[in-house]
Amino acid sequence: MKKLMISMAIATCFLAACKSNSGTKSSSDSTATAIKRNKQIALDAEMSISKQDMDGLFKNCSADFVDYGNGDSKPMKNVDSIKADFKGFLTAFPDFKGEDLAAIADSNTVVVTGNWSGTFKNDYMKMKANGKSFKIPEADIFTFNNEGKITSHKSVQSGIYIFYQLGFLVPKK
Repeated sequence: MKKLMISMAIATCFLAACKSNSGTKSSSDSTATAIKRNKQIALDAEMSISKQDMDGLFKNCSADFVDYGNGDSKPMKNVDSIKADFKGFLTAFPDFKGEDLAAIADSNTVVVTGNWSGTFKNDYMKMKANGKSFKIPEADIFTFNNEGKITSHKSVQSGIYIFYQLGFLVPKK
C-alpha cells in the first residue's frame, strides 16, 4: 500500500508539472512577445520618418499594406506611390519630426502617439512655401498580421489645423 501511495504521489506531481507547462503560459508568452515586437516595429517606423528614411519606414509592411491616411483622401495600396507622395511631403517639410513618441498595444494593433512639427520650406502640391511652422499632436494606428508585418496604417490628426498654422485658408466643401 505504501508503494502504491508513493507511486500515486509521484504520478500526481508529474502530471501537475506537465499541466503547468501546457499551452496557456506559452500562448500568453507568445502574445506578449508579439505585442512587444509590434510596438517596436511601429516605433521604428515612426522614427524613420524623422530620419527621412523611406526604406526604414516601409521595410516591415506586408505585400497587401494599405495606408488610410487621416481619411481626407482615398486609401493608398501601392507602397511605391505612398513613398513618392511622402517624399514630396518631406521635401516640403525637411525638418518634419516626431517627439515624445509612445506606443500602446493590444493584440495586433499598436497606437503611437506623439507631437509632430515641421517648417514649410519648399513648395508642395501647388502651395508656395512660406517658411511657417506647425506643431500638432497625432496618433498613428498600425495593424499587424501574425508574422509581424504592418497591414494597415491610419492617422488621427487634423490636416486643417496644419494648414491653419501655416497660414492657409482651407476651402469648405
